Amino acid sequence: MATATQSAVPTLIGSVQRALRLLEAVASHEDGAPAKQLAREAGLPLPTAYHLLRTLTHEGYLRREKGVFVFGDAAGRLAGGGVLQNRRTKIEDSLAHWRDEIGVPVYFAIYREGEIELVAVADTPSAPAVDEWADFRETGHAHAIGQCLLSQLDLKSRQDHLDRHPIESITPYTVRNRRMLLDRLGGMGRMEPLVERQEYALGTVCAAVPITAGSTAAAMAISLPLHQEERLLPAVERLQNEIGRLFSSFAFSISI
Repeated sequence: MATATQSAVPTLIGSVQRALRLLEAVASHEDGAPAKQLAREAGLPLPTAYHLLRTLTHEGYLRREKGVFVFGDAAGRLAGGGVLQNRRTKIEDSLAHWRDEIGVPVYFAIYREGEIELVAVADTPSAPAVDEWADFRETGHAHAIGQCLLSQLDLKSRQDHLDRHPIESITPYTVRNRRMLLDRLGGMGRMEPLVERQEYALGTVCAAVPITAGSTAAAMAISLPLHQEERLLPAVERLQNEIGRLFSSFAFSISI
């Protein structure tokens, strides 16, 4: 005799299944298709198909244009989630490639809506990333990523950021005040790597490379233990030499 667990079947909602079949049918027609054709391809009675098509159109998943049904804005938002994940995967794959090529942890960050956002990090047990022991968003003045991103902003935006996230000493090497930081950032060349030594984490040196696409500021960075500091500049120079190829592989993802 079958037990309750063995005989249990998943609860399926038929109307949802039928709606999904219709959406699949719409997806197979780049220029849309009429209700009768969609009903036939989805294996549905025409009255049922009409009812579901009206509902899907009302909810924004479809729209009717010149007698055919095409995807609406709501369907695009659903697809956008997959696009977003695909973009993030491409970024992570790119970082992992250069982590392995150069042998250092690699970071990618952007400045979005007034905040520093660490998008992805690629490291290994033998070459670990810096431990985020103090919030990266609040301590941008103290690490290479934050300083690199701030260097790409105009003075008013820098001032606004520092008003919201005041400078404080993270280590004995952290920049001491706003004027010192602004002078440093103002003296940076447009594509000059920014090097930071033990300002965020004792025993660690970091370098960041600016990436700018339109109005979006972004940065790639690497880090090394202090005792390997001699590797820092050659490593970041190697990364910078490849920045064009890297940029072409994921520049479209900066809006992630």
